[in-house]
This record gives sequence, structure tokens and C-alpha cells, in this order.
Amino acid sequence: MDFAFSEEQQELASTVRSLLVKRADSSAVRSAMASEAGYDEALWQTLCEQIGVAALAVPEEYGGAGFSLLEAMIVLEEVGRSLAPSPLLSSVVTAEALLAGGTDEAKEQLLPRIAAGEVAAFAVPGEPSLFADCAAVLLLAGDALTEVPAGSAQWLPSMDQTIRLGRVTATDGTAIGDASAARARASLVGAVGVAALSAGLGARALEMTVAYSKERVQFGRPIGSFQALKHRMAELLVLVEMSRSASWAASYALATGAPNAAELAHVAKSYSSDALNQVAAETVQLHGGIAITWEHDAQLVFKRAHALGQLFGQPHQHRALIEL
Repeated sequence: MDFAFSEEQQELASTVRSLLVKRADSSAVRSAMASEAGYDEALWQTLCEQIGVAALAVPEEYGGAGFSLLEAMIVLEEVGRSLAPSPLLSSVVTAEALLAGGTDEAKEQLLPRIAAGEVAAFAVPGEPSLFADCAAVLLLAGDALTEVPAGSAQWLPSMDQTIRLGRVTATDGTAIGDASAARARASLVGAVGVAALSAGLGARALEMTVAYSKERVQFGRPIGSFQALKHRMAELLVLVEMSRSASWAASYALATGAPNAAELAHVAKSYSSDALNQVAAETVQLHGGIAITWEHDAQLVFKRAHALGQLFGQPHQHRALIEL
């Protein structure tokens, strides 16, 4: 299969990347993750107002841009590359869960708010959820799909400070639909979204490592000139490109409703998580001692890689769901 993004999709990725390069450098990322909200609210507002990232996959009838889930995944890959803390995945998952399981009335009331950039979160009772503690639109999939009041979740500290987690502490709310359908859609979209984030982060980590290998001199030569290290970085390139292929295939299948979408989602999540863990480990190894210092971004890559591996199912859990 010959698969490539359209000119418009490539331009979308380029625009998001350009904005994040300017607004989400290393210093900005650290400031955002240390803030009370856990993300850069001004950057999120810019992404929503100027590019419409939260509205991409929301149908026009509900105030969205009327594109597809694929465009949202393209943006998520760029967000993953930047390391910027962002509620985008949480909002995309919530919108998709609402479209799958919400009543018509709930869709009409809540989807325009999500498309406009209000932070949204989808939670399962007792489980950590992305951005649940600071979401304006908070859905809980228990016996029924329920909208619970904002502020009904408690912040959960995590190793990776660029990914904010919360746990819903209240269950009283308004029933707005079918929890089973919402959960099923949210789990697949979340898995593919994590794969997109992982593919972007893997590409960022490889770029960092290659650039450092050209600068770091040992025995009178840049370490990137040593054949053994060339081979290691070439293997990382294979992992990154395979992750992107798996992510793109799953994103397209899920966006178009392909019959093998669930299988491709499991493949993408399991492969990209394992690949990113290996890329992150090699990033630390090839950077040497500076990689474990707070000032260097390699430690942020390592932490996020392990965090993404846990979100929406671990790799071995997804492999177990693939029918051979």
C-alpha cells in the first residue's frame, strides 16, 4: 500500500511543529509542567484558536472543523515530538467517547465546548485519567456514561511531570449515554493516540542523539564517526520509522472505520511503546552522563517513554488482544 499524507495534512503538521518549536522549547516545557495547571494554558489557547486542534475530529454539526481523527493524530505526533504538556489527547479521547456513546442532547451540549478548547477528560472509576483534575468537561464511564461536575477529581503525582493525571473522587452526575460504547471507543482512540505521541517522541529522541554524536568528541573524533555507534543509531531509525508506519496505519483505519482498526490499534500501541522504550534507553546511553541531569531533555524523554508505555494498556496487554 502506498500511503502518504495530503498537502493539507503535511501543512497542518508543519504549522503545528513550527508553533511548538517557538513556544515549547526546553525552558517553556519545564515552566509548564511546574505550573498549577500542569500545561501552558496560553499555548493551548493558541493551538485551539489559531489551528483548531481540539475541533479537528469533531463534526461540523457540533461546532467542530469536520475533518477526521487522522488529522488529530497528525497533530498528536507533533505534540509528542515537542515534549510539551498538553491536554489534546485527553480532549480527543473524550470527544470520541461522547460521539460513540453519548445521547444526541449530550453531544449538542458538550462537543461544541470541547471543540472550542475547553479541557475535557474521560475517566473510568478507580483508574487514573489524563487531566481529570483540571477538566471543564469531565465524563465518567461507570454503569452509565455520566457527566460529573468539574472539580470532581483529585490530582495524582506521577514520575513524568509532562503528563498530568487525576482520579475521579465523585460519582454523582447526569447520565448522558452508553458507558460500554464510550469505553470501547476511548480505549482504541487512546491507544492509537499514545502510539502517535510515541512516534513523535521517538523521532525527537533520535534527532537529539544524532546531533549530540556529531558534537561529542572522544579520542580526537566525533563519537558519531565510530562504526559501532552508527549501527546503533541506524537501528534506532528503523524502530522510529516502523513506529510511525504502525501509528499512521492505525490512525487511518480508526478514522475510516476499517474492519481491522482494532487489531491495528493493538499493533501500533504495543510496537510503538516497546520501540520508544528502547529508543529512550539508547538516548540516555549515547548521551552519557549528561542524560541523567535535570538540565538535559534526555531525562524527560526517558520518563515520558515509560509513562506512555502504561497509558491505555501496556504492550503485552495489547499483544494478547491481537488475533493471530
